Amino acid sequence: MPKQTQGLFKKPNSSYWYADFTDASGRRVKRSTRTVDRKEADAMLSKWKLEAHRQTMWNEEPQRLYDDLMLRYLQGPSMDKRAHDRDLYAAKRLTPFFQGQSLNGLGPADIQKYIDQRRQEGVGPATINKEINLLSAALNYGRRRLQWDVQNPVEGMRLRPPQGRIRWIDRSTAATLSKEAASVRGYLPDFIQLGLHTGMRKGEMLGLTWSRVDFERSMVYLTDMDQKNGKHGSIPLNAEAVAALERRRTHREQYCPQCPWVFASRHGERIANIRKGFESACEKAGITDFHPHDLRHTCAAWLVQDGVDIRVVCELLRHTSIQVTMRYAHLSSKNVRDAVERLSHFRPTCTEEAKRPAEASL
Repeated sequence: MPKQTQGLFKKPNSSYWYADFTDASGRRVKRSTRTVDRKEADAMLSKWKLEAHRQTMWNEEPQRLYDDLMLRYLQGPSMDKRAHDRDLYAAKRLTPFFQGQSLNGLGPADIQKYIDQRRQEGVGPATINKEINLLSAALNYGRRRLQWDVQNPVEGMRLRPPQGRIRWIDRSTAATLSKEAASVRGYLPDFIQLGLHTGMRKGEMLGLTWSRVDFERSMVYLTDMDQKNGKHGSIPLNAEAVAALERRRTHREQYCPQCPWVFASRHGERIANIRKGFESACEKAGITDFHPHDLRHTCAAWLVQDGVDIRVVCELLRHTSIQVTMRYAHLSSKNVRDAVERLSHFRPTCTEEAKRPAEASL
């Protein structure tokens, strides 16, 4: 039986105190106080009872605080999202500014102050948008799910992000990078080669398991939890990509036969971060301003430069829209060159030649 005393109780599988009270609508509510401290839980229960009383007697809307909303959202809907870690990161930036602030009177001016502060700190528009997007999602959750009478002033406040950064290297430079990477980390050349020849994202490669590698059909399968768009997908493997995976399979058979991860240490531990090793390889190869995600950009650049239709590139890279892939369109001069070459085949007829002097004299 749950331990219960004066409107507070504990569930057998939780260390938090839970409150048991009647809200303003007369409905019995059992809500976690999200604290293990008995005095804090008692204070929270008293606060909720007072709010319910005021709302019943004077139709007074309770003060809704940022802290309570964000905590509920992060421990609720956000937990089910693939980008939960990114939400936590954004919340760490939002909280120092909005902590303790009432949401009842939150307006566009408050959002603008936050945006101005972050821009003064040198933060880019895309990052700021991610942060206020989290606040917007939490506010919508409060309005729709918790039935709080609060507004969402984030709408219309998002910044226009600059055109995405595109950094790519040629094949000769890529070969140099792979060669130098071999002296830094044994798995890095295979990571680089797989990225260059599939366009897979860093997280997709580091999270790849052997159960989703199909050597017979030369395919890699991605689940809705693997992809940024939250959908299932598949990626074809060319000979270079297969060779990289074959080397990883040999590593697994030799050191950790039971390991489920494609990129793993000799002890079978998943390799979760390659930043330092990748930076070191780039430094040895004399390559500046090049990040793991740029392997994906390089894959797209090579395809477009080789004349692959932009729609095919879009499908291979699994972009959400063709507009995203069009960022690489300027790297292909084939269609423009073909159009210009057609002009050289045009020759004016005799009649057109005869008309020119007369037309010139008009």
